[in-house]
Amino acid sequence: VKLVESGGGLVQPGGSLRLSCVVSGSIFSVHGMAWYRQAPGNQRELVATISTGAGAILLDSVKGRFTISRDNAKNTVYLQMNSLKPEDTAVYYCNADVVVDPPYFDSEIGSYQESPHNNYWGQGTQVTVSS
Repeated sequence: VKLVESGGGLVQPGGSLRLSCVVSGSIFSVHGMAWYRQAPGNQRELVATISTGAGAILLDSVKGRFTISRDNAKNTVYLQMNSLKPEDTAVYYCNADVVVDPPYFDSEIGSYQESPHNNYWGQGTQVTVSS
């Protein structure tokens, strides 16, 4: 399983960027997806998360400026970032909750069960907001 981010770069304050993250590999299903960021000297923080049903939660400081969305058919999550500020400068990481294997038959229970979930990270993409 591989997560590949793209779309980062250098932008002036007030500008916009759109990040993309594609989940690829031998997978059965992709569940919750999220964007995190980490600025130098800071801990990694959750920026936005989105469920398979497109329910989204955003960090308070980006509400009204950032939008998270996903294309389930393409196993892709997006982060549209508008009105960018210097404090948004960070490495942005994609995260996904993935089920690799199809359901398995549990003979003790007598029915099919969902295979375990696994959590994966992308390599990160740099976003720099500066004039």
